[in-house]
Amino acid sequence: MAEFNTLDDLEPGQRVLVRIDLNSPVEDGEVQDNHRFDRYAETVRELADSEHRVVLMAHQGRPGRDTFVSLDQHADILSEYVGKPIQFVADTYGDDAIEAIEGLSAGEILLLENTRMNDDELPEKPPEEHADSEFVETLAPYFDAYVNDAYSAAHRAHASTVGFPLVLPAYAGRVMESEYEYNTGVAERARETDGQVTMVLGGNKSEDVISVINNLGDAIDTFLVGGLPGELFHRADGKPVGMDVGDMDLLDDQYAETEDTLANILETSRDQLELPTDFAFEDDSGERAEIALDDITEKTDPYLDIGHDTIDSYVPIIEDSDAVFVKGAVGVFEDERFADGTVELIEAIGRTDCFSVIGGGDTARTLKMYGLSEDDYDHISIAGGAYLNALTGQELEAAEVLIEQATQTA
Repeated sequence: MAEFNTLDDLEPGQRVLVRIDLNSPVEDGEVQDNHRFDRYAETVRELADSEHRVVLMAHQGRPGRDTFVSLDQHADILSEYVGKPIQFVADTYGDDAIEAIEGLSAGEILLLENTRMNDDELPEKPPEEHADSEFVETLAPYFDAYVNDAYSAAHRAHASTVGFPLVLPAYAGRVMESEYEYNTGVAERARETDGQVTMVLGGNKSEDVISVINNLGDAIDTFLVGGLPGELFHRADGKPVGMDVGDMDLLDDQYAETEDTLANILETSRDQLELPTDFAFEDDSGERAEIALDDITEKTDPYLDIGHDTIDSYVPIIEDSDAVFVKGAVGVFEDERFADGTVELIEAIGRTDCFSVIGGGDTARTLKMYGLSEDDYDHISIAGGAYLNALTGQELEAAEVLIEQATQTA
């Protein structure tokens, strides 16, 4: 695994700049509590308990989106998990930020404003160019060390993830360390497992599912497909599903882009695919209803979950598996009416004596929302894009910078 410098190599009592990822759902301007706060609290608490002066960087949303908000609410939520007060300053690297940084005492914690509220952060650039940015050059002299714990942003070459490691002693936090180990090792673990290896594939991006199947097809025995990709595979097979209806606008464009690839996978790998045999939708009374694939002559409602016949056929496959990996939810689990597929499959994984990794963006939120125990799984990934990159063998630029710096300073 990765030869990072970790928190075990960090001398106590330093002023430490720490990149975490608190990017969260936002509803009506209110930041939603989620699994990330709990996970990052462990690293933050460990640093504060070691008498470091801890300064946190994080992002939220992107400019122009409703989720692009200040981190003031994040400080309050994270503080509850850490069990210590977290100061917040509405500044990233200006005079207010510097004053707050210099005023920290040992064991105190400060959260800077949303990193994406400064122009130097977002452009994808080589680490050397980011290291020369005003953002990095201004902040770095006030710190003894840099810790990157934001594995879920490790596929982004942004200033806060790849610039600081070039100008400060750099370390991986606990989340970065564990996520990299488990997620990068999925393919190896799958190939080394003697028994049945299963992967649950969902979400709303067919390209992601295609990439996983193409890269892990030799290691996975069975793909249990749900979410929008489940519909799109059926459409490629000539079934009357997988098209936009009502307010939905996610399927037609994707199908136009991936039709040939989906058809090719069906032709070459159909024996590895299990596709939904029924779907759940919202009926006229606002309740969950289900319809069998064979009974659909024309799609009239958006499908929001796999149906129970599909669930009942997927669960035994999971229960017979020696390793199960999850990439994405198979339904709109945020709405409890349409959480059955995602929750029941994850529950089945939890009670099966198998090696298990659950990941894919917000999928980890399922456990907290529906009272599932994290102890029932080998690893819960809080990453989306970085998890996908790891599964498909793509580079995680921020992680690679940490590895390179550790090698150079060894």
